Amino acid sequence: MARRKPFVEDSENHERWLISYADFITLLFAFFVVMYAVSVVNVGKYKVLSDALGDAFGGRGAATKINPSVETDPLPLPLANIIAHKRAEAAKRERERLDLLARKLDSVLAPLVNSGKVRVTRNARGITIEINASVLFDEGDAGLTGNARETLATVAGLLKDDPHAIEVEGHTDTTPIANAAFPSNWELSAVRATTVVRLFIENGVAERRLAAIGRGANQPIAPNDDPVGRARNRRVAVTILAGTGTE
Repeated sequence: MARRKPFVEDSENHERWLISYADFITLLFAFFVVMYAVSVVNVGKYKVLSDALGDAFGGRGAATKINPSVETDPLPLPLANIIAHKRAEAAKRERERLDLLARKLDSVLAPLVNSGKVRVTRNARGITIEINASVLFDEGDAGLTGNARETLATVAGLLKDDPHAIEVEGHTDTTPIANAAFPSNWELSAVRATTVVRLFIENGVAERRLAAIGRGANQPIAPNDDPVGRARNRRVAVTILAGTGTE
């Protein structure tokens, strides 16, 4: 009869926890790798987008900024900076266009400017041409004189290819009008403004760019208590409005 081997109890394995720990560390590492991957901006794709926006707004050079102290690829500018830069460029071009137009108007109207009958000014609204009413109309009338038509036709020649909107304002002094054609200075100022607008349209200025406004005696530029001041207040103001291109 064979002898039976004595039973030997296996010793307990105290290292099994390492397997679970290693699995946990591996999963934790994978988690942080994924988190890092989704949080990092794809610089290549961002640069492509930035360059495309630069092209759309007028040049690749506007879309990047280079740090001269570091030899690396150009860093893309934020979109807001690109837009602000393009707006500043557009505003500069607008100022240059209006300055050039103001110089041309001042030149063609030089005889009347030198005699004090016309004044060309640049202001926040754009360009304003103030024309003394005596240059354009007989007293108490809204029909243009022959010389007035020639002068305004010259102005219209400069304005017809310009894209800006134009306001024509008629102004009077405070002396009540006394004729059957116009019940008040309101009507006189409005019809005078409309008469100038109609001449501009006849000379090629687009109708949709024009507006006629009657101000009456409500916006004087001089006191109305003497003949000189009243003469200054009787005027037509033509304003080429900045930043309101319609074509």
